[in-house]
Amino acid sequence: MQEIRNVTRIAVIDGQGGGIGRLLVEKLSRALRNRRAEILVLGTNVLATSTMLKAGANEGATGENAVVQNVAGVDIIVGTISLLVAHSMLGEFTPAMAEAVARSPAIKVLLHLNRSGVEVVGTSAEPLPHLVDMLVERVNTLVISREKSLNGKTGPIP
Repeated sequence: MQEIRNVTRIAVIDGQGGGIGRLLVEKLSRALRNRRAEILVLGTNVLATSTMLKAGANEGATGENAVVQNVAGVDIIVGTISLLVAHSMLGEFTPAMAEAVARSPAIKVLLHLNRSGVEVVGTSAEPLPHLVDMLVERVNTLVISREKSLNGKTGPIP
């Protein structure tokens, strides 16, 4: 049985240069500054992790094992849809990473960028900044909802 944490843990995962992850961390940090939330960044390489940490994350780790070990213990996973695709991010995202993300009980809030060869039908073709704003709004709603459900409760995470 997992203990209830008073903090919502959000994993932002990115690779290559970490540019999308940096944008996500910056906007999430601003939007959640008055919430009980922590941002953990998981980079597929040191540059991605460093870039995201500089954007305001609480902590970070790098590589396949960091992703595999940490995604099971967070409440929300944020990134692009490539997090569910083995060999995405120019091969940086391994099958073990994609499987760990898919198996994680965390809520996945993903951007539908078409860089992974996956096209999601029914989504709007908005520019990246607009998509990030929509993602941040959704994560903020999830964090607020989780805070409300935790007020006065103890025991396992719902």
